[in-house]
Amino acid sequence: MIFEKSVSELHELLVHKEVSATELTNAYIERIHNLDKDLQAYLTVLEKEAQAQASEIDRKIAQGGELGALEGIPMAMKDNMCTEGIRTSCASKILKEFYPPYDATVTTRLKDAGSILLGKLNMDEFAMGSSTENSAYLKTRNPWKLECVPGGSSGGSAVSVAADLAAFSLGSDTGGSIRQPAAFCGVVGLKPTYGAVSRFGLIAYASSLDQIGPLTKTVRDNALVMNAIAGYDSQDSTSVRYDKPDYTKFLLNDIKGLKIGIPREYFGEGIEPEVAKGIQESIETLRNLGAEVSECSLPHTEYAIPAYYLIATAEASSNLARYDGVRYGYRAQAEDVLGMFRKTRAEGFGQEVKRRIMLGTYALSSGYYDAYYLKAQKVRTLIKQDFDQAFEKFDVLLSPAAPTPAFKFGEKSNPLAMYLSDITTVPINLAGIPAISVPAGFVNGLPIGMQLMGKHFNEGTLYRVAYTFEQNTTYHTLKPDLSEEVLTRGSR
Repeated sequence: MIFEKSVSELHELLVHKEVSATELTNAYIERIHNLDKDLQAYLTVLEKEAQAQASEIDRKIAQGGELGALEGIPMAMKDNMCTEGIRTSCASKILKEFYPPYDATVTTRLKDAGSILLGKLNMDEFAMGSSTENSAYLKTRNPWKLECVPGGSSGGSAVSVAADLAAFSLGSDTGGSIRQPAAFCGVVGLKPTYGAVSRFGLIAYASSLDQIGPLTKTVRDNALVMNAIAGYDSQDSTSVRYDKPDYTKFLLNDIKGLKIGIPREYFGEGIEPEVAKGIQESIETLRNLGAEVSECSLPHTEYAIPAYYLIATAEASSNLARYDGVRYGYRAQAEDVLGMFRKTRAEGFGQEVKRRIMLGTYALSSGYYDAYYLKAQKVRTLIKQDFDQAFEKFDVLLSPAAPTPAFKFGEKSNPLAMYLSDITTVPINLAGIPAISVPAGFVNGLPIGMQLMGKHFNEGTLYRVAYTFEQNTTYHTLKPDLSEEVLTRGSR
């Protein structure tokens, strides 16, 4: 089926006029209509707008214009990236009627690349969660088992790619929110180096941790999307000037001599034995392909979760203070201004968002700032130093992308249990380094992901290792069964 093809395959079909952009877009729209009532990946579908974009691409093709790598390719975006005139809700009631007056930089860059926006994708409210159960609107289902979560907070982004509801998508990653859902849904997900992709127009959760990245069917597709969205942006004060490479140049089926470190802390308590076993088999695959593999240590890993949830919630309490019912977003009716503030936030925010705002406000309050927030920042420095020391010996580090496969809805209703599902991903955000999750096997019929971590701005080496692994395995080629019988049974 045409919608199962990769971005690079679709590009070839468009170039050789074997399919038109309109036909391709309509194929995806039809699939969304057929499947998304069960999967619930989309919050907004832009059928007419996408068809209009496709018509413009077809006119260009008819006139003999040269097509870019992403031109005419249907895609979708997580609903926390601004799209001018298109609702951007962050899956929250407080932004239910927010229509941004401008585009995020990534939106602009994908428009310039000629990508066709199919719609906006479901997520945990304000990107706060690991399962997409915290959305104010929908319960996105994992296409491999509908009774399981897709991961989070970019659950809709991962499902849209895994279920062929988009050729690729964008997600955001604050503590694993691209890599963990990519692992749960069996797709490729990259968290770039902090500062490599502009955050302008990304609605903030935790500004020193948030990073936009691509979710794709293949490693090549991921590199193609990074080529389009990465690079310096003067509108983002955290954007970094660096020599952006052509990431596809790193797609070599060769890792002979590369040194891969295996942090022992990422295979300890909390990692499901079957997941660890699957990743160990992937390690052996890489060793047999010529990589030099040995164990290493990141000694401060055990402090990553508490440090992350202090820093992230503190920044969230500051960022979300703007939602007061005065300037934009939902406004509750009350007798006075103070009452309006309270009622707006009480009615507009969900339970998990309120929990994190309260945690963060407490950590920043007088008398506790030094004891909690400042100490967490010092631990963050130690975690970064652990990575710096490891990368003096190794080109890449390797671990599971998540400690378990996808879990059932409601299974981790205890917030602390949910927070621990990010145990292998949050250290990467604290250190600001890049990491990628690639499909690496199955446990009880559910995908698992292998996480590769690299030096700052060294996404190229990650792509090289990931591509080599992909070319020598078949996990990325497997598709979930989305037959009518399965959907009917799973939706009961």
